[in-house]
Amino acid sequence: MKVKFIIIGITDEAQPQLSNEVVEIISRGRVFSGGKRHHEIMKPYLPEENEWIDITVPLERVFNDYRRHFEDRPDEAIVVVASGDPLFFGFANTVKRELPDAEISLYPSFNSLQTLAHRLVMPYHDMRIVSLTGRDWHEFDRALIEHAEKLGVLTDRVHTPSVIAKRMLEYGYDKYVISVGEHLGNRSEEKVSTMTLEEAAQTEFSHPNCLILKAEEKLPPRRLGLPDSEFELLNGRDKMITKMSIRLLSLQALELYSRQVLWDIGFCTGSVSIEARLQFPHLLIESFEIREEGRSLIGINTHRFGAPGISSHIGDFLKEDISALPKPDAVFIGGHGGKLIEIFQKVAPLLEKGGIIVMNSVTAESKQLFHEACRLCKLKEKEPLRIAVNDYHPIEIMKAVK
Repeated sequence: MKVKFIIIGITDEAQPQLSNEVVEIISRGRVFSGGKRHHEIMKPYLPEENEWIDITVPLERVFNDYRRHFEDRPDEAIVVVASGDPLFFGFANTVKRELPDAEISLYPSFNSLQTLAHRLVMPYHDMRIVSLTGRDWHEFDRALIEHAEKLGVLTDRVHTPSVIAKRMLEYGYDKYVISVGEHLGNRSEEKVSTMTLEEAAQTEFSHPNCLILKAEEKLPPRRLGLPDSEFELLNGRDKMITKMSIRLLSLQALELYSRQVLWDIGFCTGSVSIEARLQFPHLLIESFEIREEGRSLIGINTHRFGAPGISSHIGDFLKEDISALPKPDAVFIGGHGGKLIEIFQKVAPLLEKGGIIVMNSVTAESKQLFHEACRLCKLKEKEPLRIAVNDYHPIEIMKAVK
């Protein structure tokens, strides 16, 4: 089946400036598609006899309409109207994903972040870009943790500039100014403003909008190793934390540079999860703790160290419904309450081949449990690393690979 799309990018201007070539394409078109806002803008330019396919969720219905069209008229292209540059987090990417063999012709306009940079007369070749449009916080948080000095952000009605500013302040990322562009390209409604994060957090912005964050000063270097003394501890007990040197060696044993999803079982203060988040911000991290006190501890410590994006679960891990969680390729077991074998039996089937489990053993009994769990779950043990920190008992960092 021959599939052909002509995708035209427009601005938010009520009367867009269209090239002669684009005007000619529209005049010869019969089937058009785009969002409702695009339809309103383009109505005066469409031929009298036309069919418009609204792009609305679920997209499965939209692409079924496209397929029916191409089955009936395989040589007739669908003309899609999109915002800005259709390859910039835009609909052309969706077409390439859903119909990879489609023939696509593009007529892009400036995307919103380019337009905002133009209005600010700000060079943007060094700008990191993140989309929060219909997405979660992961890549935005990652950019903050990696100290991006200039960050362009696409927003939506949930991830608004004020919500973004509040999140940044909440986690201590306060050394930025924020520039917000509203209704960019619409001459009658366009507004560009630059302000502090504190001001943005208290301001309501009209939609659509986008923003650019720029560091006011040189950001501090990222730390390798978080001092144990800076963590909020469980009842002030300094033995209830994985010490920094052990923590770093454990993360190294997990080979997190090549992993995607870390589960931290028995997180207590959250030190392992937080260290992993800051050193390997590409990771998705799911953390589990049976003690109710863990809820406040990980909240305090993630905000103290600027480590957003860790998903925490309070309760008995063995009773936890994990079916909807991303499957781990790295697991750290910080506490098991004598149920190590049962934890292995719950986790091991989820690991892909090459997945790693690491545990720190301080007693012969826990070491023997680790051996038995590996045997029952058919995991291959690696040579343990034995280390002693100050006056504490020696610890063996145990490692198993599927």
